Amino acid sequence: MLRFEVSVEDLLRSRFALSPAMDLCFLLRSLVGQDRPLPRAWATRLMPAFERLRHESELNAALALHTSRGGGPNFVAPPPRGLNQTWADDLAMIRATPLEAARHEIATNATGPAVRDPRVRAVLDSTDAVSRIAEAMDQAWHELLAPDWPQLRAICERDIVHRLGVIGEHGWVTAIESLHPSIVWQAGGIEIGHFPQVGTVRLAGDGLLLIPSVFVANIAAHLEDPWPRTLVYRARGTAGLWGEQETVPRPDALTALVGRSRARLLLALDAPASTSHLARSLVMAPGAVGDHLAILRGAGLLVRARSGRSVLYRRTPLGEALVAGSG
Repeated sequence: MLRFEVSVEDLLRSRFALSPAMDLCFLLRSLVGQDRPLPRAWATRLMPAFERLRHESELNAALALHTSRGGGPNFVAPPPRGLNQTWADDLAMIRATPLEAARHEIATNATGPAVRDPRVRAVLDSTDAVSRIAEAMDQAWHELLAPDWPQLRAICERDIVHRLGVIGEHGWVTAIESLHPSIVWQAGGIEIGHFPQVGTVRLAGDGLLLIPSVFVANIAAHLEDPWPRTLVYRARGTAGLWGEQETVPRPDALTALVGRSRARLLLALDAPASTSHLARSLVMAPGAVGDHLAILRGAGLLVRARSGRSVLYRRTPLGEALVAGSG
């Protein structure tokens, strides 16, 4: 069991962030068979490009840095700075890694059979190892993840909006325990059962970094510098993306009443979301989403409220009843 000792000051400093580089690493680990298998449709679509990159680029050198224990070097997945983190931000941080720091992490992590490949070893031992690995990661990003990232990012952003709403309505304890069934709040600390890492971690007033991911299998943690103490959890809505069974009502009756697109929007609004979030997560045109939201709002099924720079929509009691009745 892993336990985080949490103080009031830690809660005040805890925050959410997004990490494109981390999700890329999780995706690569899935494609190489080290982590949670991808859905068949995703694997069928991505595997040809993945195998070509392994043959034509130096991606195998980056893959050799990920161990069977689920670890990997920090420099290929640097700590994110906040909710606006982009792949360009991550790539710039990867490329800025000092050679000596990269070599230390390579020596620690590159211990599997892949490092015996002469081509991999040549990259890892080169004086330009950082730039060569960064280039391979950049190619992998653009060919494997970039086309889907707007939709995946929207799922993560909506998850964060939901968690913040839970914090505001029910407090941190409920929000933390809702991240994963194995997490409980116990006597001033966060305990994670059945976790590969064990022991007690004191946050010492620095707070906890919480990162939603669409590719993480269950829950993961970063416990060592340069990362802040971090929990990576599976974002809400991921099961629907993978085509897994979810406890959501079938939209058939609702579709017959309000139409397919509006039914999808009503069902998707189990947590407040903006027009842009809905458009990206449902792969719909923003203008069409806006038109449908206006009609649903006019029918008394939705309300909207400003949150910072965003306008968030949520279901009214009538909208909730309509969705519940469609099940």
